Amino acid sequence: MIEINHLVKKYGDHVAVDDLNLTIESGQIYGFLGPNGAGKSTTMNILTGYLGATSGEVKINGYDIFTHPEEAKRCIGYLPELPPVYMDMTVQEYMDFVAELKKIDKADRKRSVQEVMELTKITEMKNRLIRNLSKGYRQRVGLAQAVLGYPEVIILDEPTVGLDPKQIIEIRELIQKLGEKHTVILSSHILSEVSAVCDHVFIISQGKLVASDTTKKLTSLMSGGQEIELVIKAEKETAEEAFAAIEEIEKTEVAFGTEKGTVAVKLGAKKDADIRESIFYQCARLELPILEMKSGGKSLEDIFLELTSNGEAAEENNNFSESQ
Repeated sequence: MIEINHLVKKYGDHVAVDDLNLTIESGQIYGFLGPNGAGKSTTMNILTGYLGATSGEVKINGYDIFTHPEEAKRCIGYLPELPPVYMDMTVQEYMDFVAELKKIDKADRKRSVQEVMELTKITEMKNRLIRNLSKGYRQRVGLAQAVLGYPEVIILDEPTVGLDPKQIIEIRELIQKLGEKHTVILSSHILSEVSAVCDHVFIISQGKLVASDTTKKLTSLMSGGQEIELVIKAEKETAEEAFAAIEEIEKTEVAFGTEKGTVAVKLGAKKDADIRESIFYQCARLELPILEMKSGGKSLEDIFLELTSNGEAAEENNNFSESQ
């Protein structure tokens, strides 16, 4: 659906996007992550035709965004961080205006607008001025204009910024629904949102792609071996000796627990080893009650920080995108 080849964007001597290569397949929800100044917004603006590039190629559904911009843009619906709405229009007037801009056939215009308003649940607000809507409803109107015309690709830049928890849940559910029929690219600083909604994650740092994979695979690759966290009733030394005796355990960290007479234990397994049963039987044999036991490992937040913390990390981990 989208091909980015050797994309470069320079502002004077500053390289915002540095030889970026991406392939985006149809029918998935992609999370696009990067710290401030990483080149993420610049890349999204190039994708949507708002910015030119210094060099490289961007194709949307086979159309080059630089040589055939009109054809490429017809394939894209875009919601910027600040929704492009006109405050003095009613919702209905604005949606009719967008339908005309997008050159939707007059015969289909009324039906298309009605369908999109129902999808984004703004029908009941159609006669209200946009200036009088809550931020959550304005965001829905912005989503509606992006979806209108049913473009193949929908690009959403920070779609839940400033929303309350209820509105965030509703927008996430809507994004998941859109992902059933569209390719969705979601930019967000809320990493738990990306984990919950996206099928695939791109992480960009200093203009380069440093990771590209499913959230699950990325977490697994970065975490290395299996990690287990547990709370047991035991003395600290007893726990350390108990787990040192299990051959598959490579790393053991024991600290005093929050309850008297307990310890909190973090265990790291050797590669490809499953240590859960060994832990259970060892604790049972030594009569050390297990009060809590759960899988540990790195979160997407941990991975994001590790990959984007400095230039060296970005360079070292660039093989993620090349190897997947």
